[in-house]
This record gives sequence, C-alpha cells and structure tokens, in this order.
Amino acid sequence: MTLKNSSNNIEKPVGVIGIGSFGTAIANILAEKNNVIVYARKQEIVDEINEQHSAEGRALNQSISATTDPQTLCEMCEVMFPVVSSSGFRDVMKKFAPFLHPYHILIHGTKGLVLNLPEGRNLDNVSKIHRENIWTMSEVIQNETVVVRVGCLAGPNLAKELAKGQPAATVVASRFNEVILEGQRLLRSDRFQVYGNQDIIGVELSGVLKNTIAIASGALAGLGLGENAKGLLISRGMVEMIHLGNALGGQTQSFVGLAGIGDLVTTCSSTFSRNYTVGYRLAKGETLDAINDSMDEVAEGINTVRLLKTFLEGTGMRAPITENLYKVLFEGFKVEDALYYLMKYPFNVDIDFL
Repeated sequence: MTLKNSSNNIEKPVGVIGIGSFGTAIANILAEKNNVIVYARKQEIVDEINEQHSAEGRALNQSISATTDPQTLCEMCEVMFPVVSSSGFRDVMKKFAPFLHPYHILIHGTKGLVLNLPEGRNLDNVSKIHRENIWTMSEVIQNETVVVRVGCLAGPNLAKELAKGQPAATVVASRFNEVILEGQRLLRSDRFQVYGNQDIIGVELSGVLKNTIAIASGALAGLGLGENAKGLLISRGMVEMIHLGNALGGQTQSFVGLAGIGDLVTTCSSTFSRNYTVGYRLAKGETLDAINDSMDEVAEGINTVRLLKTFLEGTGMRAPITENLYKVLFEGFKVEDALYYLMKYPFNVDIDFL
C-alpha cells in the first residue's frame, strides 16, 4: 500500500513524533526511502534539526525537517511513528487528537504502560488495579484519538547500534495487515529486517516486560556474577514474562519471538540499555533517585515494576522477580538479599506455559 496525497497524487512524507535517541534512529531509517517530518516540543530542537541537521547533537539525515505544530504534521503525513516516553505519551496523543482522522496510521515505538484511573487516583492511593486500569500505548491511541489503524514497533533495537547502521530487525504488530505491510515497506532495508505479527498486545507487552528483567540482569552484572546467573535469570524471566503477559492479554507465541526473547536477550546483555544500567548502578550502591537524576532519558522498567506490583495485588498471581525488584527499587531492599530470596524460591517446573 502506497499512501498518496489525494489532491495532487504526490506521496506524502512520513511523520515521527518525538526525537529522543530511538526516535532519531527511526527517523534516519525512514529517511533512507522517504521524506520525513519530525515533531518536537521545543523550538530550539526544531531549529537545530532544520538548520544543523542534528537533534541534541545526534546526526540526522539532511532530508529530515521538523515542526513544533501537531496540526502541520497531521495535515502533511498520513503515517506517523510516535516515539515518546510512556509518561508523556497520553498528553502527546491528547495534543494531536484534534488533528487526527480515521485515515491516519500510527505505529508507535514506546515500550511502557500507562495507568488509567479516575482523576485524583494514582498508585500512591490505590491498593490494587485491574487490567482495565492498564493501557498499552496502542490502547492510549485508540482511547484518546479517532485513529483506528494502530501498530507498534518492538524488538532488539538498541538506538546506539541502529545509529551506526549495524544489522538489526524489528516487529511491526497490528490487527490490520495493511498497517504491517506499510510498516515493512517504509522501514525495511538491507540492514533492517521487519517482521509482522497481528498480536499487537502481546508484542507491546513483550517490549514492556523485558525491561523489568533487564534491570535484574544489570544488577547481577553489578554484583560481579557470571554467565550462569544471567542464563538462569533470562530463562526464568521469560517464564515470568509469559505468565504476566497472558494475564494482561498477550499470546504466548509473541513472547518467544523477536519482540520477546530476542529483545530480552539483547537488553539483558547490553550496557547500552537504560534499564540494564539502572540495575547495574543499584547493585554498585547508588540510590534510585541519584540514578534517575543523572539519566538523559527514561528507563521505562522502573514505572513498569511499580505498576505490575500493584496489578499483582489484585490477581493472586506470583511474579517473584518483579516482586523482588519492587522491594529493591522502592523499599530499600538490598540487591544481594533479593538474589538470595530468588535462589531459595521453589521453582519446581522448568517449562509450565506450553
């Protein structure tokens, strides 16, 4: 499917909403075959893109232009890739909503969750939450806008490696085959393979849940532990991801694919991962507040752990890695004590999800 301008039959540019490290990488990949317009909130970043072909020092393809105006982006682009943090995603969609139409296609690249509670309620004043209180980014788009054709990007896509043009792959997931095909057409290249999956919730949750395991993996590295411990964590983490993912509406097959185990292995092994870095620094004795204050971009796994812990309170499920990460992150539990607890946890069956 090739989207054309209905009035003059000229193919429309592709939009990217957000220009952090991953947004920059996606914009550059798209610009290899397409005209690209980027939305950024700050005028100084837009000026840098338009005048210097960079975004906060990160190089951009010279054909990429930028705007601070959501209406301009929506009028010029029919396909857009929102790539903003989960904490700001809902507000951005509300800002774009008046200018979005059912003909638009949105394929997001955000690996986080949004809490949906009545005004005045939050994780500080509720004891438990249910599935309807947890929105993936595709659910945010569908609830806050009139856009129907929604997709997501997920997979082992470390932005620093993508920026270097190293070989990689991603999954475009959507209930609509035309969204998958359009994502493949726009993104696929000799260095970037694009697979399709119609279980958008499962693919989104794969990207979300692996972040919590990546924090734990970084903590193991910070303690100086070796590959045996990492292999144990990744395998048990995969099992926990599948059980949590099934409870939240994902299909098991999605978690054992590129967006699940592929991304999990990568994120649990790379110092380029923000979540891995959080765990590593915690194990070295730094506080969570100090780590957050020093990071340029959000480690999505921190909020995910807190949200999942509250969700678990209402289900009776056990997720020992997530539960102990919560204690480490928010209750002052030592990483060494969490590891000791997990080693004593009665995991009796290796594979129990097939």
